[in-house]
Amino acid sequence: MARKMCALQELKKLLLVANRLPQVSAQARCKVTLSSGAIVEEPTKMAFPISRVILTVLPGLYLGATISKEGAAFLEENDIFVPDDDDDE
Repeated sequence: MARKMCALQELKKLLLVANRLPQVSAQARCKVTLSSGAIVEEPTKMAFPISRVILTVLPGLYLGATISKEGAAFLEENDIFVPDDDDDE
């Protein structure tokens, strides 16, 4: 199970700032480690994340719009829900 090693140091920083004590400069590295103490590799960064978001969202929007349009046409065709002209007032 991964855990952050620098949580205690962050807490110390917050306490020093809250108490307005002079901050002791200490070089600390924040790394994620396993329960055995081994340092975990940094995760790989995605190339072109915006394009992947667009390629995921646009088909979903198109599919949702198409289903809505077909559903509205079905309801109107079968006189299940037909807007009245009186509702426009």
